[in-house]
Amino acid sequence: MSDLDFIKTTIELARDNVVRGGQPFGALLVRDGVVLADGVNESDIDHDCTAHAEIQAIRNAGKLHKTSSFAGSTMYASGKPCAMCMAAMIQAGVSKLVYCADDDVGEVFGWSTEYLYQRLQRDFGSQGIETTHLPLDEKTQIFEQYQAKFGKGSNEQMKG
Repeated sequence: MSDLDFIKTTIELARDNVVRGGQPFGALLVRDGVVLADGVNESDIDHDCTAHAEIQAIRNAGKLHKTSSFAGSTMYASGKPCAMCMAAMIQAGVSKLVYCADDDVGEVFGWSTEYLYQRLQRDFGSQGIETTHLPLDEKTQIFEQYQAKFGKGSNEQMKG
């Protein structure tokens, strides 16, 4: 299948999702031409603001394939992913993104991602959420416990 074929599939997923009461977004996570999983935006259905199509595709792929790492994969999305979804793709190791509707199309219908990208460019603690740092040694001990048991943390997986 080609990029066009996969994008058309995300549009069909989005269309079917609207029919069942979901938001107009679909996504496919693909590696080596094989669909690992799909997802649709179920934020309104599940009352979960993180249930965007791209994140749902990553969640579904993780459960199905018993991993949280999808290096070498491509995310196909019917709309431009928001900053949260982009961060999830980075965390999952997605290598490529192909999307259909950009903000110039989405904004007309109230689906622009730009405000979130702009807000996240502000320095940490200046993004509109009151932020308090309360460091405790007990938390450091938990990091040490994890490292002794499993080795390095997830940041090592994300670098690249």
